Amino acid sequence: MASIPSEVLLAYGFKPERVVAQSFGTGLINHTWKLETADAAFILQTINQHVFPNPPDIASNIDAVGDYLKQHASDYYFVRPLKTLEGNSMVFSERQYFRLFPFVNGSHAKTVVGNASEAFEAAKQFGRFTRLLSGFDTKFLRVTLPDFHNLTLRYKQFEESLINGNQDRINASKKIIEELQQQSDIVSKYQSILLNPDFKQRSTHHDTKISNVLFNDANKGICVIDLDTLMPGYFISDVGDMMRTYLCPVSEEEKDFSKIEIREDFYNAIVKGYSEAMADELTATEKQYFFYAGKFMIYMQALRFLTDHLNNDRYYGARYEGQNYIRAGNQMKLLERLIAKESILQ
Repeated sequence: MASIPSEVLLAYGFKPERVVAQSFGTGLINHTWKLETADAAFILQTINQHVFPNPPDIASNIDAVGDYLKQHASDYYFVRPLKTLEGNSMVFSERQYFRLFPFVNGSHAKTVVGNASEAFEAAKQFGRFTRLLSGFDTKFLRVTLPDFHNLTLRYKQFEESLINGNQDRINASKKIIEELQQQSDIVSKYQSILLNPDFKQRSTHHDTKISNVLFNDANKGICVIDLDTLMPGYFISDVGDMMRTYLCPVSEEEKDFSKIEIREDFYNAIVKGYSEAMADELTATEKQYFFYAGKFMIYMQALRFLTDHLNNDRYYGARYEGQNYIRAGNQMKLLERLIAKESILQ
């Protein structure tokens, strides 16, 4: 287990010898510990600077949103970092940023969406979070991951990989390359959204996997967590990411594509949960793009996986030869399955 610098614990007023620390959670980006003292429990976390190059921007966003919610939605359970003895939101030690959260007693997070009810609860929580921030000016949010969900850029990077990438891999990937090119109208529709005044930029989570929602013992949603990717964005990012990660019973790592399917009840649960929270906030035009949100996010992830494969796995890396090729094929099969149900789900 990675060690915690004693100066980090001292900065929060802990006596290091009286703290019991253990690794916590399954996150792949940041390292997390649960700290226990005689009186309480806490969550301590580092911020991965290879992914987030400027952690103070994250702290700024959380502080700004936390202050807004405290004033305008004081009943919302917002999990924000605790301050150090000197009043700082983070501690910098041994070339890493650390932050401390209270541990929410009686809460738990999930790694997999077990049923449609859980999908509903999660969608409702992500929608509620964005709705509560409807009066918050997004100009006060700093962009922690530039172009994170910029589909135009992702398609351009894909095209560049066809020119500059590994030629052997390009030759062996012709079928999926053609499939991606045939779906490029998804990019055109995204570009039209950017020019459409009926689409509003809002305070958007951008990482709506199920593990970023806290549930209570009755399996009801409490709040959303992990706001590192909180940025100005469009609702299709949050809804699309839920569809990409909730609709299929297997993950993007599944090699047996026959297991890939679209669970209609999960789709309906996402739409119902998010709409229940955001019904008065979304424009009539935006409501027509619920189904597109799933295509948008699944297609973008397929692009990113194949682009990385053609570029010799520079971004995601690969635990085995062709892993990103498999991931890309997985996502294209998921997209195919989703499109096949468009008339039903629309």
